[in-house]
Amino acid sequence: MSTDGRHDDGAAGLGVEDGIRTLLRLMPRMVGRAKRVKIPAELESFSLAPRHLSLFAFLLFDGPMTVNALAARLEVAPATVSLMVGELSRQGILRREADESDRRRAIVSISDEHRPAIDGWLACGAGAWRRALEPLTPEQRRMFVDTLEAYERGLDSGEG
Repeated sequence: MSTDGRHDDGAAGLGVEDGIRTLLRLMPRMVGRAKRVKIPAELESFSLAPRHLSLFAFLLFDGPMTVNALAARLEVAPATVSLMVGELSRQGILRREADESDRRRAIVSISDEHRPAIDGWLACGAGAWRRALEPLTPEQRRMFVDTLEAYERGLDSGEG
């Protein structure tokens, strides 16, 4: 990593080193703010974790779906999702109902009782992402998401 102090202050772009500096400063602040988002009082007793937020987000945005569909979206094994859904169903946060077209499958949804609290919990983050992404073109959004995914892969692989 260069530390020569060169900065690209042009309106047309951002140099790689300046981008890295900016993101190394920005990412911890973003993570810190995200961690400070309070779990709604009516959900505090359920021992919810960050992994539940993604599951709730898919059910809120995409509607009820099967465990396999949730697992595909979350990019985890169906057994992992099945355990989470089972735990959250026992607590009354999620509902499992038989699929009318195939009684062997269960459709998972957020219970009506807890939907407003979960929606409110996710609204702050969703609103911030909406404000950040709406001004971008679809191609720019794709590049942004691809860049975040590449960063995540780089962290997972230990790339320097």
